[in-house]
Amino acid sequence: MARQINLRQVEAFKAVIESGSISRAALILNISQPAMSKLIAHLEEDTGLSLFDRVKGRLAPTERGMRLYKEIDRIFSGVRQVENAVEVIRREEQGQLLIGVMPALSRSFIQQATMGFLQQHPNVFCSVKSRSSEWIVDWLVTRKLDVGLVSSRIDNPYVIAEPLTQQPLVCIMPTDHPLAMKNVVEPDDLDNIPFVSFDPESQAGQCIATMLDAYHVRPNTVLVANVSPTLCEFVAAGLGVSLVHPLMFNGLQDRLAIRRFEPALPYDFQLCRMRDSRNANLVDAFLQQARTTAARLSLESLSAA
Repeated sequence: MARQINLRQVEAFKAVIESGSISRAALILNISQPAMSKLIAHLEEDTGLSLFDRVKGRLAPTERGMRLYKEIDRIFSGVRQVENAVEVIRREEQGQLLIGVMPALSRSFIQQATMGFLQQHPNVFCSVKSRSSEWIVDWLVTRKLDVGLVSSRIDNPYVIAEPLTQQPLVCIMPTDHPLAMKNVVEPDDLDNIPFVSFDPESQAGQCIATMLDAYHVRPNTVLVANVSPTLCEFVAAGLGVSLVHPLMFNGLQDRLAIRRFEPALPYDFQLCRMRDSRNANLVDAFLQQARTTAARLSLESLSAA
């Protein structure tokens, strides 16, 4: 009477296929090579299928062996999906918060804001995704996110947007730049000097361009960046100077000289949520922590100016 195949045989077969040899498969399952060979031999005997060809002392899966492997892999994938579903249910029971953040705030700020939130809500599962403001708003509406941190351009009737922290832009430059000798940088100081610019289609890029046009100033734009982390790295590396929000360069103060810029160019970010937010209490708690963190980091950054 034929024996039924068992799970250990299936695990051994899968390990041999994926590792390519009996010896490596034995290490994966933490058994001896003779025990692994015996499992494979019993599986072939119990199924009545030739699963491997022996070629120069090595095992090569037959066509039937690969067909069986594909079925086994499909079943194991199903098991993994069940495990993932179990984890999702557990997270929903303990609470979860899905956070979207624009690249400009995706460095030190979001890390510190989220850590501060988790200190107060240690059992909440947080997911942080960095995307453009447009993507974040779309994902809020489709319930893929609970809260978003974006630029000030929000025009959606289903989304509530509140100011994060309004601060004037500051001038950043390499630590040995001649403008570092000044306490305050003015528009004329930027005329014809190497300048690292935001994408002209971005909110910050348009704000800066409008100011420069008003003062008839033409910097020597040496590079355009669409995200602030990239822009700040090029400035720190010595390529030129730029104008940024204090939260954009947080964490790079030791590599940059920061100076106040006049006239003041106020710039803000927005905290976004759906009007009928799920997890409303968690969203409120995170938004409060984000405001507190933004105020503290902005003050620290401006104190270096």
